Amino acid sequence: MATTSGRRDSAQSIAELLGRVSIFSDLSPGELSRIAQVAVPRRFSPDSVIIREGDPGDTCYLMRSGRARVTREHAGGRTITLTNVGPGEIFGELAMFGGEVRSATVEAIEDVELVAILADDLKRVLKDHPETAVKLLGALAQKLRDANERLSRQSFQKVSSRVAGVLMRLIESESGTRVIESPDNEVEIVVHATQAELAQLAGASREATSRFLATLQRAGVLNSRRGRVLVHDPQALRRYIY
Repeated sequence: MATTSGRRDSAQSIAELLGRVSIFSDLSPGELSRIAQVAVPRRFSPDSVIIREGDPGDTCYLMRSGRARVTREHAGGRTITLTNVGPGEIFGELAMFGGEVRSATVEAIEDVELVAILADDLKRVLKDHPETAVKLLGALAQKLRDANERLSRQSFQKVSSRVAGVLMRLIESESGTRVIESPDNEVEIVVHATQAELAQLAGASREATSRFLATLQRAGVLNSRRGRVLVHDPQALRRYIY
């Protein structure tokens, strides 16, 4: 009895997690529940490779806890960081429909708990409920449009705007961030990222990123420390994005 209840609680928590992810947010509770029934919890330790660039893919992942780094290898063997993923975020989602070759590597930064959805399992659900497939395809199309728009906008931005944009995305996604209260009752947001990581995410040099962070520090917007950034004024930071 306890085992059955545990499975039910787990499926319910997975359905709730699914509902917080953009591509599943338009699904009904019943649809979320059906997908949750085929989802499989998984764990990875720090530095473990979850998916590897170039490998065939048949599984997508939702982050329950922890952080992971998404990287891609460029010509000459240089590896760049594309983004970080944290709780409530999804990656490898094109694999839900099968036939995907992984376009990037995802590596655990710390202990992570994931929910895995295998393409074959999802296909069986969608075969019986084609209206769910239509909703998922529409949501994936919107996500691709948003990504293309962001890339297009980023190509015209200065380094300052790109770095500020990366910091705001990390804050808004809560990927590697936490909120603390200072002794004088002011709220600060801690972004766990090095200057090198921020530079890679922004497509900028480390030197240019460091100079901009120093400018923000002098303006009282944030403090840059080893391996983390303390953001005092997110609204002021947002004003640097254009």
